[in-house]
Amino acid sequence: MRHRTQGLLATGLATLGGLHLAPAVTALPALRGRLLPSLDGVGPPDRIALTFDDGPDPQSTPHFLEVLAAHRVRATFFLLGAMLRRSPDLGRQLVAAGHEVALHGWEHRNLLLRGPLATGRDLTAGQALITTVTGHTPRFFRPPYGVLTGPALLAAHRLGLRPVLWTCWGRDWTRSADAESVLAEIRGGLAGGGTVLLHDSSCAAAPGAWRAGLDALPRLLDECRRRGWTVGPLGTHLDGA
Repeated sequence: MRHRTQGLLATGLATLGGLHLAPAVTALPALRGRLLPSLDGVGPPDRIALTFDDGPDPQSTPHFLEVLAAHRVRATFFLLGAMLRRSPDLGRQLVAAGHEVALHGWEHRNLLLRGPLATGRDLTAGQALITTVTGHTPRFFRPPYGVLTGPALLAAHRLGLRPVLWTCWGRDWTRSADAESVLAEIRGGLAGGGTVLLHDSSCAAAPGAWRAGLDALPRLLDECRRRGWTVGPLGTHLDGA
């Protein structure tokens, strides 16, 4: 009886562990495209969703806002609660400029290392802070590193958040990144209907890495315009899908 109980306990723990870890495979683009294509954020073929992670950061985010304003483009900013708490005025500035705010979590932590209760608290606190500071309740959630877990999916569902990752990114967080490398990475997966990921902060990256994405941004916007794509926030993008 004792061995049977131990066996059932081990099986239960293994099942719980599987439920926690299984969604993390969606961080791999090839598997994500086959298993859960809706996570990519694919919209109408004449549109591109432009998204930024890890802000708001007073050192860098205002520079991105200047470029977007010059090109008359709006985007979605996935905010970290801890960053917004330090710079609430910048969060309000994002919304005042017509940009969409979404949730990136509380801190830039891999959710595989967070338990169910901590994950739920992180998402709840982050969404509440964004709503209170900006007056806009986030619709979308993107986990740090693009790594989803079972508890994160459950918490997102409870909070009315839709998880969305990306179709292409610029790898603009590395020390060696520059405008050319960022554009080359994006072009490798850039197609109509896609969701582009850049970073408006280096809080979880090499110091100053955000400059590579900033330098690439005007050329990216010009290229999208030449291809006949309208660039905008994620909400508009997916509402038209």
